[in-house]
Amino acid sequence: MPNIPHAQRAPIDDVDRAILRILAENARTPNNALAEAVGIAPSTCLARVRALRERGVIRAFRAEIAPAAIGLPLQAMISVRLRAHTREQNESFRATAPDLPGVVAVFHMAGSDDYLLHVALASPDALRDFVVDHLTTHPAVAQTRTNLIFEQIAGRRQLTPEL
Repeated sequence: MPNIPHAQRAPIDDVDRAILRILAENARTPNNALAEAVGIAPSTCLARVRALRERGVIRAFRAEIAPAAIGLPLQAMISVRLRAHTREQNESFRATAPDLPGVVAVFHMAGSDDYLLHVALASPDALRDFVVDHLTTHPAVAQTRTNLIFEQIAGRRQLTPEL
């Protein structure tokens, strides 16, 4: 199936949905507890989780770290507009942006801006340096717009499939 992500090809059944719901709530749930909660054998559960990972349904297990707790109290969302919408400029920026210091996430956007960068940095000076040294000097970047984040509030609804 061309242009359809692998994760969307195989159906997700009720057991997979239950596994995903539990892991979205607590990704550290031990396999035995997960298997018991969804009513399957631990070996079956392990195989299902492995299959969900291989299919791209589960992309990662990670810890969410408070940036301020590790000396990065300033967060911002930086909109980036490219000079031209050529494949070369797009690929050039996409290859560079995720590895820039302080980048938490990169979003490729539709609309007036091409990219949105979530950054966490130590100070206003570090933010200025990031924009000046890493974004405005990139040959593909035409314009940036920076918005400070005062507070990050988690959504009340996890990305979990409904039964």
